[in-house]
Amino acid sequence: MELKTVEWSFEGIKAVIIYHRFRGSKLKTLLIEFPKNVLTLSTKCGFRMIRYICNNTVPQEFWNLVHEEEGQRVYLKGVFSTLNIPQENSIILLTGVDMENLAIRDERFEKFRVSVFVTAGVESNALRVGVDRAGYIEENGTFKHVGTINTIVITNASLSIPAFIRAVVIATEAKVIALQDLDIRSSYNPDLQATGTGTDNLVIASLGTGPKVNYVSGHVKIGEIMARAVTLAIKDAITKYHRGNKNVQD
Repeated sequence: MELKTVEWSFEGIKAVIIYHRFRGSKLKTLLIEFPKNVLTLSTKCGFRMIRYICNNTVPQEFWNLVHEEEGQRVYLKGVFSTLNIPQENSIILLTGVDMENLAIRDERFEKFRVSVFVTAGVESNALRVGVDRAGYIEENGTFKHVGTINTIVITNASLSIPAFIRAVVIATEAKVIALQDLDIRSSYNPDLQATGTGTDNLVIASLGTGPKVNYVSGHVKIGEIMARAVTLAIKDAITKYHRGNKNVQD
């Protein structure tokens, strides 16, 4: 197992890209380790106290495996075993995007800080939500795609529960702005502006070391800097992906 330290620091948090293996195939995983358990809200697990956030590049030969509930369980068990961290104390996102295309953005205002990590690919399942017709129904946890825009937001602000939920709104609006600015089109109808992909995931982590926040919106500074960081990180990630992976399907 090899690792590459991410050039980033934030109150004792460690971030590395780990190169490891599963069934002989090479894996890449972003591993963010907090000094202690922190409260998070994610589209994967809801509210949880966790110590680790991971973003894993799934090799194409395992895409069918992770699309099945039991197969994904086997895959994740193998990933966590080689990472040597407890699965029950972690959140993991999956993507087909190479972790080398990771984008990071930091924004600050006085005592507030926000850092955002993003991987993004939008070639195969970008869509305009509610307009493009859905093609899949969940049956026993089985779907057909691996997540393509994975966004991790870390803030020192002490977010209340309503503030966490408002932060999801802000991050989602910011994602749409990034796709609009880059003129990303629906994969299913190029005449339509995409608002995301059908499999995006989001994690928001509150360190609780900064000022208490009960409200996150574009009217307040924490909302402004969070939105800006998300927008810029997603734009960076999409640009990196298209420059380095023009012939690779996300």
